[in-house]
Amino acid sequence: MFKRLLCIAAVIAVGLMLAGCYRDFGPVAAEPAPIPPPAVATVFHVGDQVSITVYDEPSLTGVYIVNPAGNLNLPLIGLVKAAGRTPSELQRTIAARYSSGNFLQQPKVTVSTVLYQPIYIFGEVAKPGQYPFQSGLNVISAVTTAGGLTYRGSRDRVFVQHAGQQVWNEYPFLSSVTVLPGDLIRVPERYF
Repeated sequence: MFKRLLCIAAVIAVGLMLAGCYRDFGPVAAEPAPIPPPAVATVFHVGDQVSITVYDEPSLTGVYIVNPAGNLNLPLIGLVKAAGRTPSELQRTIAARYSSGNFLQQPKVTVSTVLYQPIYIFGEVAKPGQYPFQSGLNVISAVTTAGGLTYRGSRDRVFVQHAGQQVWNEYPFLSSVTVLPGDLIRVPERYF
């Protein structure tokens, strides 16, 4: 009887230990995602800091943050949709709004990104956390920024969740896999 209880207790203990290892970070895409082409961030995202220069108008020039609704709140013209737009699209929109409101005649506007939305790296890396986005970043350089892999870190795959998506994409752990602003990068544990 005592041996049977001991055996049951051992099975329960092993089951609890294995249950503690289970982690669910959300759904993973059923098919491998295509490797994103190397590119800089071409559109604005929530959290980006944007520099807007209106020539000969220092009171309208400044650095603005794309708010959670995806807008910039600019002097005189109010909210302007920025998320999902390229810098040239945003320049044209701002110039049109300033000229259509009879605020300025033929305004000259330039738009550039001061600071991109950060990336987040976690899982089997030495220093998980938030890191600033830099153009040309790939998964290997991002993981290196986070102190490299732990001894348990997978050396052949990585999961990336792009900003605004709910599904994790599995990619090979290669330098050809680019990182975009706002990406979540998860390094899984290797099996052996």
